[in-house]
Amino acid sequence: MPRVKRSVHARKKRRKVLEQAKGYWGLKKSSYRYAKEQIDHSHDYAYRDRKNKKPTFRRLWIIRINAAARQHDLSYNQFVAGLRKANIELDRKVLADLAVSDPAAFGKIAEQARAALGR
Repeated sequence: MPRVKRSVHARKKRRKVLEQAKGYWGLKKSSYRYAKEQIDHSHDYAYRDRKNKKPTFRRLWIIRINAAARQHDLSYNQFVAGLRKANIELDRKVLADLAVSDPAAFGKIAEQARAALGR
């Protein structure tokens, strides 16, 4: 078999890992062994947390909608039920944004939901 000289590729691979590990604490930023391990963990965390971000935001939106709906004497589930009966099709992201940025518009929507419930 022919002789293989690996030093150029090996150095390039190590330099890439150490560049990715910039900003880490201790030996994780300067030692290839520890940097490689931390980079692997970091990629795992990033993948996991991209998946976890979606239900986390949904929970935040529901909390915001519930708080705004209670200011109009409706619970979250009453508010959502009223929206369905009134045929108002706004998703939670938009409703939460309205609750924070434009409370007057949210109040009008809450009144329509209340009217649809017959209250």
